[in-house]
Amino acid sequence: MTAATFWDKIAPKYAQKPIDDIPAYEATLDRVRTFLHADDHILEIGCGTGGTALALAPHVNHVTATDISARMVAIAHGKLGKTGPQNVHFVQATALAPMRSAPYDIVCGFNILHLIADLPKSLAHLKTQTKPGGFIITKTPCVGEMNVAIKTIIRLMQLVGKAPFVNSFSIAALEQAHRDAGLEIVETGFFGKAQTSRFIVARRP
Repeated sequence: MTAATFWDKIAPKYAQKPIDDIPAYEATLDRVRTFLHADDHILEIGCGTGGTALALAPHVNHVTATDISARMVAIAHGKLGKTGPQNVHFVQATALAPMRSAPYDIVCGFNILHLIADLPKSLAHLKTQTKPGGFIITKTPCVGEMNVAIKTIIRLMQLVGKAPFVNSFSIAALEQAHRDAGLEIVETGFFGKAQTSRFIVARRP
């Protein structure tokens, strides 16, 4: 099963799933907003059903939001409707697709880097999509920091088609991959009780 097929299959259920930790989600968005400017054009990869893109849209000039799943993008368009912000453009595309409107002032990716097989390649690509001096802002579950039981559950779910590919790396490895890609880490942290999803703000020199 391809990644697109998997996410297409679960899109309706995913859209109905409540956010696990709303205070952590809101705190993350609040921190992201401090890096935004009214004239920014930003890219969000792995946008899912579009909630984060819509939340950030009032604070920037334009948002391009991509997802590998056509059904996720369709649900996002439904949320946008006729009364939603008119500065959001949802596009079906992989996280590593070069975008016509690149480079962007800011590139965002929340809960997506661990779903890409080649972390160094993904960060190198995101760097090309970011303007010099621009920021890459991500929040990434670091499976390598999680206990063995969770890793076992993920593997079992993958065997029956209930979980996608998941890359396992530590927080240290994630941060080093940013540096190896030639990015300058300017801020890191956690939001909420879970101390395994690393928030990183990196600048393209």
